Amino acid sequence: MTAEVHQLPYASRLLLFLTVVAVGVKWTEPSVAAAGDAPPGKIAIVGAGIGGSSVAHFLQQHFGPQVQLDVYEKDTVGGRLATVTVNKQQYESGGASIHSLNLHMQDFVKLLGLKHRRELAGKSAIFNGEQLVLEETDWYLLNLFRLWWHYGMSFLRLQMWVEEVMEKFMRIYKYQAHGYAFSRLEELLHSLGGDTFVNMTQRSVAESLLEVGITQRFIDDVIVAILRASYGQSVLIPAFAGAMSLAGAQGNMWAVEGGNKLVCSGLLKLTKANIIEAAVSAISLHSSEGKTFYQVHYEDEEGQGSSFYDIVIIATQLHDSKSSITFQNFDPPIAEFPGIFHTTVSSIIHGYLNSSYFGFPDPKLFPFASILTADAPTIFFNSMDNICPVNISGTFRRKQPQEAAIWRVHSRHPLEKQELKTLFRSYYSVQVTEWQACPDYGSVKTLPPIVLHDNLYYLNSMEWAASSMEMAAVAAKNVALLAYNFWYHDLGKIDQKDLMHKVKTEL
Repeated sequence: MTAEVHQLPYASRLLLFLTVVAVGVKWTEPSVAAAGDAPPGKIAIVGAGIGGSSVAHFLQQHFGPQVQLDVYEKDTVGGRLATVTVNKQQYESGGASIHSLNLHMQDFVKLLGLKHRRELAGKSAIFNGEQLVLEETDWYLLNLFRLWWHYGMSFLRLQMWVEEVMEKFMRIYKYQAHGYAFSRLEELLHSLGGDTFVNMTQRSVAESLLEVGITQRFIDDVIVAILRASYGQSVLIPAFAGAMSLAGAQGNMWAVEGGNKLVCSGLLKLTKANIIEAAVSAISLHSSEGKTFYQVHYEDEEGQGSSFYDIVIIATQLHDSKSSITFQNFDPPIAEFPGIFHTTVSSIIHGYLNSSYFGFPDPKLFPFASILTADAPTIFFNSMDNICPVNISGTFRRKQPQEAAIWRVHSRHPLEKQELKTLFRSYYSVQVTEWQACPDYGSVKTLPPIVLHDNLYYLNSMEWAASSMEMAAVAAKNVALLAYNFWYHDLGKIDQKDLMHKVKTEL
């Protein structure tokens, strides 16, 4: 469903869709004195990416416009949704693609009066360092025949597996529409797919695919390429995260005209949130007359400051070693979050592709807009695609392969000069952005907490199940409902069992 960035390249029908112990953190139901019938006065949100901007919208939706929302963001609004400018045109350098089943993102676009960007068709291929092992054509039936000829029924078994997972995952929208929330990721996953979904966070996608009859060859040639393009990681990532990424292989992808980051700025403008350009350094717990509240300490250009809040939502990474937020006065203390984030380097390059590297000496004959890659020692990039600007006019056309075009290359490390010369005959400019794109799913095996303390929530814990823009929006809706239900003591809406039956009886 992503991220904010993890960065998704344009790859036609191969496009992509779209774990820490609960660290001993304990939480209790908020006391009556802490909430009462009065709504919270002030809520702090740390981070203004898609998660932070979404939760601001959902919080206002539930608590009402009278609640003051302060959003702390030290960098730019949008977080891992971002653009770079080449020749006075903007191009996505961060989270680029949204799946047609992403219902929250669809709703945001309608609410804000935004539009879907016009899509330009383009074919994709998979490169193994020596040759193209799979090439897309203009003929759908021929593509199916090639998949069957090379891989037998694997592609159909993959489709059936992914569709089964997604059918269950889509239940989350019904649950959230009825106001249900979950205090732990395990509870949320179990409500959607039972023990199967929870177990999918503990076992690899490769293991799960082999079990349903998908061949090792198909995994090595196709699945690896898709996961390298989406997460920059291997088929050893958890099966649930893998399923969310693979769901787009058969899906329709879209983007927002003008840039996906407009969703973030639009939601914050709509809620009239107070954006504070500062870095949060600490969150301290205080109590007075039985009421729990928080002091958010921050640093901006004018120095250090702090403010008090009834509720705090952390919509930024706590796991990354670069996180500088400390927690003060908590007993027991909030433990550190093990696990690291995976670095993805996005290089936006204006230049002439070296099609000979891919087996096409004549650049005019190179037919592909996107190249995915297998896992081979000679390959130094994960994927590359010929991208279009975020504003596409009716007369816009994709550059011919022999012309200078704008390419986005994803790699684990910044490209060296020799690597750039390998991919391009010549180039005019290179703009590099390093993203902490998504969790390194091999660094931990268990899921982090959502509730850190009474009225203190960690929205980005969802990334450790799967990372995408829609997963952040789903997490935001869950946290907003969780905060609302806890505040007003509606515990019947939290961590309920057999929700499918409950929802049906409420209709």
